[in-house]
Formats: sequence, structure tokens, C-alpha cells
Amino acid sequence: MIILAATPIGNLGDASARLTEVLGSATIVAAEDTRVTQRLLTGLGIDNRPRLIALHEHNERERAAELVELARDQDVVVLSDAGMPTVSDPGFPLVEAAAAAGVDVTVIPGPSAVLTALAVSGLPTDRFTFEGFLPRKQGERLSALNALAAEQRTMVFFESPNRLAASLADLAAVFGADRRAVVCRELTKLHEEVRRAPLAELAEWAADGVRGEIVVVVAGAPAREADPATALDQVLALVADGVRLKDAAAEVAEATGLSKRDLYQAALDSRHR
Repeated sequence: MIILAATPIGNLGDASARLTEVLGSATIVAAEDTRVTQRLLTGLGIDNRPRLIALHEHNERERAAELVELARDQDVVVLSDAGMPTVSDPGFPLVEAAAAAGVDVTVIPGPSAVLTALAVSGLPTDRFTFEGFLPRKQGERLSALNALAAEQRTMVFFESPNRLAASLADLAAVFGADRRAVVCRELTKLHEEVRRAPLAELAEWAADGVRGEIVVVVAGAPAREADPATALDQVLALVADGVRLKDAAAEVAEATGLSKRDLYQAALDSRHR
């Protein structure tokens, strides 16, 4: 089978006993960077030296078929440099190919920079969206952020320290200078830092230069106040399409936060005008 194995995002002490056990007996490891994997094996005190196959963003689609065939007869452990493979890291084309070929895929759970940053951020965690890395070019980055301007869920981004200041400035420009955000730097490492502030303040701080692995967590947009007249039009449009008035009022009420009873009564009143 294919075994997706989460590795520490900084602190080697976060490696699970199961990860150490599997790596200790693995015969094939597909690794984002074989040098990083060799250091991981050494750091965990593992003497086993499995066959290492490079699996990175430039070759993963070409390598997928080969690894799937290998996994028919033996386990293939998949590692990214840190965290969970497939999450802004190599692995998705391999899992896709394995699923299509009927080859089993399993996971060794473990550290995740996304969930670690979200948990420590102090921002709402009940609903969130992971957006990965923002585009490098400013025009494309602004377009991506404009598409997220009305997103009400907490948003999690990865970012390069070299682009952090520019990205925070664009976030402030699109989402508003006062939108709450958190920059998490070097999570689980010796110099871990969690900085909570409005976007404009964070952009000013980052302008002096920031080092390390970065995760940015941004509060969602505030809920827009629904317009009762617009909501009534939506109810009537649904009714015109054949939806029962009661169901139409309930659907629009759920989407807008307005009272189902008030929408129902308003629709009845509109029929007598």
C-alpha cells in the first residue's frame, strides 16, 4: 500500500512512535527531499536505510505510475519535508493514481502546520478554509484575495518569509487594515513566535524582514447584514420556480439569518398588494 506519513514540522520530539516504527522497517520511501529524509532517519536514531526515491513537485506526476506499481507488492512510505504529504506538498497525484488503480492508501497522522497555527491563533476554529500559498505576482495575488473578500470562515495561508510583507500589505488593502490576523513563525521550534495584530500592523512589522517558516491566519469577513427587501425578492423568485412558499422562506432565512416567519408573512402580504 501507499503510506502517507506526517513528519515533524520542527521539533523532532513530535515524531510518533508509529512513524518511527514504520520508517525502521520500510524498504521504499518516496521523499520530497532525500537529504532531509536521511537527516530525519539519523535524528530519530533509525539505522534502517531504505531505498529513497525523490518525489517532488517537478516529477511527481511522472513518478506516480512507477510508485503505484511498486505499492502493489510492498509498502511505499511517502514523506514530505515537514507535515502531511499532499497538503501544499507532493503526494496528491500519487494518491489520485493509487485510488484509480485500486491500490490501498493509508495515513500515519501527525504534525500539521495548518492545524497547529489555527489552534494557537486565537481566531475562530469552528469553520476554516486552507488557501495554501498566495500567488507570487501581485496582480494574481490581489485577484485571489478579492475572490476571498467575502469569505466568513477563518483563513489559513502559507507564505514565504521573503514575500510576507508584500502579502500582508495586500491582505490589508483587500480585507481592510483592521482585520484581525496572526502570523505564526517557526512553529514548534526554538524561536517559535505567534504575533497577533490587525493586518496593517502586521504588514508594518514584517517590512523589517522576517525569517523562518510562516503560517498566516486571518479572521473571516463579518457577516453582511441582509436586506429584507432583497430577501423577499429571493423568496418570491423561488416560489415562481415552483418551490412551496414555506420551503422558500426557510431556505432564504437560513442563507440570510432573517426570520423565516417574517419572510413568510411578507411574501403573503405581497400577494395582496
